[in-house]
Amino acid sequence: MSEPVSATPCLTSEAPAPLQARSETRGARVAATRVSAAVWRERLAAWIQAPPVQNALIALILVNAAILGLETFPGVRSDWGDWLRALDQAILAVFVLEIALRLIAHRMAFFRDPWSVFDFLVVGIALMPASGPFAVLRALRVLRVMRLISLVPSMRRVAGGLIAAIPGLGAVFGMIVVILYVSAVVATKLFGERFPDWFGTLGESAFTLFQVMTLESWSMGIVRPILEVYPLAWMFFVVYILVSTFTMLNLFIAVVVNAMQAEHAREFEAEKSDAAEPAPTDRWLRDELQALHIEVKRLREALERNRPPSAATKPIEESV
Repeated sequence: MSEPVSATPCLTSEAPAPLQARSETRGARVAATRVSAAVWRERLAAWIQAPPVQNALIALILVNAAILGLETFPGVRSDWGDWLRALDQAILAVFVLEIALRLIAHRMAFFRDPWSVFDFLVVGIALMPASGPFAVLRALRVLRVMRLISLVPSMRRVAGGLIAAIPGLGAVFGMIVVILYVSAVVATKLFGERFPDWFGTLGESAFTLFQVMTLESWSMGIVRPILEVYPLAWMFFVVYILVSTFTMLNLFIAVVVNAMQAEHAREFEAEKSDAAEPAPTDRWLRDELQALHIEVKRLREALERNRPPSAATKPIEESV
């Protein structure tokens, strides 16, 4: 009578084991599915960045630029306008598909890349209606040509250097403004009475000195007539040109070159760190093997829990 009573708890205690095994197996499958989805997205991103795909996009951008240029000729627009518009829409559809694939591959990381956001905005502007108050957006279709900057590495490096140089250029520009303002005040007081057309007011003096700074007709057009009245005026203009043109404008070039070198060094370090990381294929294989290892381990644990006690002792009895 005691044996049936002891068998009942044994059955009830072992009953939830298959359910737990199935839930663990389902969790392993979900983890493997997530790994497979991540691998698929990485492969899609690698395919988009492949040289043939990038070269095809560059060719489409150049064709699109030629189409936008041909539309400015009335004769070509009247004869081939429909074909040009159809080809323009087809190329736009390819760009939209490319942006959609990049969104699928990178998801929210897409918007953390400034160049990706730039491409998104340029393509998005082309999708807006070009009628009524938005008719001006039709002229902005030419911005699609600027996607060459984000696709060509050398152009992207130059643009990145210019953007990085903005703080330094702002400081140099501020110094030029100060020098131009001080020089304009001095020139107005010195030459304004005899030459009111050039130095009559502060604004006219600033414009004339800006022309002198660019070295546009500064000698025969401005300085020599002034020297006939003020022989020592050459001292003012020589010092002004040395400071504003040969010093400050060259500082612009120095800041841009320094920023471009820094941008090139950052890209070199980034490429060096990417080369040290494992290849995408190695990461895919590693993730898949890890997911399979987890699934096999959980299935083995589930089988061990579900194996009856007699099955565990049976090989021992047979060996005896």
